[in-house]
Amino acid sequence: MRKALALLVGFALLVAACGGDDEPAATTAPAPETTAAAAPETTAAPATTAAPEPVQLTVLAEDIPSGLDYDGPSAAIPTSQTGMVNLQEYLVYYKSAGANSEGVGLLDFGFADEHFEGRLAESWSFDEASLTWTFNLREGVVGCNGATFNADDVLYTFARAKSVSGAAPIGWFLSNVGSIDGFTVDVFSGDPATQELGDTITRVDDYTVNIRQAAPNKLFLPVLTIFGLGIFDKETMEANATDEDPWSHDYANNVDLPSFGPYCLENWEKDSQFVVVANPDYYRGAPAIDRIVYRKVPETSNRLGAILSGDAQLVERLTPREFDSLAGNADVTVAGVQGNDNLFVHMNFSTPPFDNLAVRKAVAHAINYDEIIRVGYFGNATKWEGQIPSSYPGYSRSDIQYDYDPDRAQELLAEAGYSDDGSILLSYVAEKEAILGPIATLIQADLAAVGMNVQLDPLPQTQYGDRQLVKKDLQFALNDQEKPIGVDAGYATLLFFVSTEAGGLNNMVNFTSPEVDGLFGQLVNEADEAARNAMLAEVQDILADQVTWLPVVERTTQWAFSSSISGLVWHPDNSVRWYDLSVG
Repeated sequence: MRKALALLVGFALLVAACGGDDEPAATTAPAPETTAAAAPETTAAPATTAAPEPVQLTVLAEDIPSGLDYDGPSAAIPTSQTGMVNLQEYLVYYKSAGANSEGVGLLDFGFADEHFEGRLAESWSFDEASLTWTFNLREGVVGCNGATFNADDVLYTFARAKSVSGAAPIGWFLSNVGSIDGFTVDVFSGDPATQELGDTITRVDDYTVNIRQAAPNKLFLPVLTIFGLGIFDKETMEANATDEDPWSHDYANNVDLPSFGPYCLENWEKDSQFVVVANPDYYRGAPAIDRIVYRKVPETSNRLGAILSGDAQLVERLTPREFDSLAGNADVTVAGVQGNDNLFVHMNFSTPPFDNLAVRKAVAHAINYDEIIRVGYFGNATKWEGQIPSSYPGYSRSDIQYDYDPDRAQELLAEAGYSDDGSILLSYVAEKEAILGPIATLIQADLAAVGMNVQLDPLPQTQYGDRQLVKKDLQFALNDQEKPIGVDAGYATLLFFVSTEAGGLNNMVNFTSPEVDGLFGQLVNEADEAARNAMLAEVQDILADQVTWLPVVERTTQWAFSSSISGLVWHPDNSVRWYDLSVG
């Protein structure tokens, strides 16, 4: 990588120029003796300004990216998404909307043009008659490998998405969500012609692209902001393609994610650390922080110790009690936002005993939600009363709710003819043991009290993500990392609850409902907001009745960071954009 190597060399030279006390003292030969009369005149050396020392930030999380291909098996893993969004760039993004009372920046979520600003697209327009969007692309944008951005990169990105050649076709899914013409379930028919880009996305010239929709859809601009439609550097991707892997999935997943973002990958030690350096050619201006070291520290107590000692400047996903313990510390700021973080119980419709509705309802009544909020979240959460984040447009609280009632749980198990055989495994991400372990233990005890013998099954993050997103074979799981990044109840419905046959993607519990599929088919292009919301409310009633997910809590998204850091912004994927940050 030409640019990345140049950055690395430059960084090394800057570090060398700011040598510390370990450097040997300079030695000089003794000057010859002279008399005052014979002493030559001297001129003072011109003053020099030392090069500023590079600004480095150390960020700690329970894991680091396990893959960078957003169509790959690691796409659902939050830390992998953090790697992706800091390396790539988008056509458009949401505008800023100020900050909340804790100083966390907010975004101007919405569907109309006025909510968005241009990124790689400088401007755009929509022709209603032909359902065609025209994007005028930004000139002079240079990627980490020295490639210059143009229309070919956009066409490559969407052609790759339509190829559905990755383990998880997220680029195709988002294009489908936005009703881009041709991005339908037909791509899975086995006919190669359906996977070709065709004339729905066309190159007008080097810096103009047309994208045609099959129908009007207000989610079109929002989906362009999501990590699964970041624009690839076509030149580098094609240089790393093989006959067996023409779309460079292995390269993107395991080596680099070439794009036009603010940071370039310097070093990636799988399961250890992920290091990026600033892209000096970034079109929005070089980042304020020159180098980010994103390091894996599984134990939350060790992350807490590092932020207290100053060994790290930003840490993610401490336990609620640990965040609370930092209150009043002048050197560390804790800030957060009520976004879309949640916890739910996953019960697989394809795996006994959870293929039985009465058993799912029994579990819903067996869990002591208040105890989870008190013990697991230190009071910093509320009972979640729907499968959609309650802050999202289109959210509806169903009248069907499940409260803690162990007697009712036992009645339902009897109705189901449930017989405990000790085979139920409750899976969760092992790297989140400090947060999820105590909650899993509470649920295990609650279920034992009603006659269900459950064994805890912590899994490595990578294995958990693959089984959830790709294999979809987790029997019973505790999940606190799934969130709909599109800020809309309709988007969440398609992502998690519409069947794969009807265009759904992450239907991890293998739920299938002709009613939900049919309602979504009606509401997806419904222009009348009241009518759309009424159909969404009907969908949410069905989901609650079927215990599609068992919602447990909604919780605050928080970070702990050095008080010298400013600029933190909440994005709906919950990944910190390092470009937002500054120090001082």
